[in-house]
Amino acid sequence: MQEGPSRTRDDSRAPLLRALASGTRPKTLTAAVAPVVVGSALVVAIAPGAFLLWLSAFALMSAVCIQIGTNFFNDVLDFKKGADTEERLGPARLSQTGALSARAVTLAGAGAFVLACLFALPLVWSGGVVIVAIGVASLLCGYLYTGGPAPLAYVGLGEAFVLLFFGLVAVGGIVYLHTHAFDARALVAGAQIGLLACVLIAINNLRDRESDAKAGKRTMAVRLGERRAKFEIAALLAVPFLLGAFWIARGWLLAGLLPLVFAPMAVSLVRDVFRTTPSRAYNAFLARSAKIQMGFALLLSVGLWRAAR
Repeated sequence: MQEGPSRTRDDSRAPLLRALASGTRPKTLTAAVAPVVVGSALVVAIAPGAFLLWLSAFALMSAVCIQIGTNFFNDVLDFKKGADTEERLGPARLSQTGALSARAVTLAGAGAFVLACLFALPLVWSGGVVIVAIGVASLLCGYLYTGGPAPLAYVGLGEAFVLLFFGLVAVGGIVYLHTHAFDARALVAGAQIGLLACVLIAINNLRDRESDAKAGKRTMAVRLGERRAKFEIAALLAVPFLLGAFWIARGWLLAGLLPLVFAPMAVSLVRDVFRTTPSRAYNAFLARSAKIQMGFALLLSVGLWRAAR
């Protein structure tokens, strides 16, 4: 007798859950996962006795929640600023389509940030004031990416933000969390992963260059123009592979060589970007760049892990 109403309530929740799931932008979450994986492998390589799986697990959950929260705030704030319209070439956004109200998307972003803080509590207990500073800066800049009086994404600092927080700070933070010390090698690994994360932003911005320019969003793609923005993407993809020479020079051959497995895929992506006018075809390029970043990160991590053996 009660199955009907229960099923109705479940059915009514399904569209909401699907909307929230799409709003997390799952394909972008590699940017949060990759630095935790690489940072953890680097800890094993330089201080194997210091590595604690549970610390990396909480760091991963916190990082993913920060990424999700940033995505939700980006969704609603871009819509309010007029950057997401019916002319948008990328996947439809929640606020843009009305799948969720702006208030609901804002609450989802705030909720993700709260979860990030909760997952970070064990990290603060272990890492102290340095981890607090990293966490506060990450949350603040996650909002300021598209919020505040001078949003980072609107003044051409999107790539710089990603390189810093999803590369250098993320990998360096994982190493500090376990070892309570800073290590220059974390900067190299962080640069490799952060630059590959920047590729996602650069492709996204090149795809949306015309609509962003109309909305006053001065991304690097808008500032550089189409051709030079394509060269930016090529450079962002090339430098991480070139930095592999650092690991080879110090005798960690696999860390430098294994990621080269994805070099042909990177070359293919650059070729297709140069051959293709910014359009919805770039959505597939985004997916390919995420695969390159995650594959590169996994193979780099294997190489670093083997260096400790």
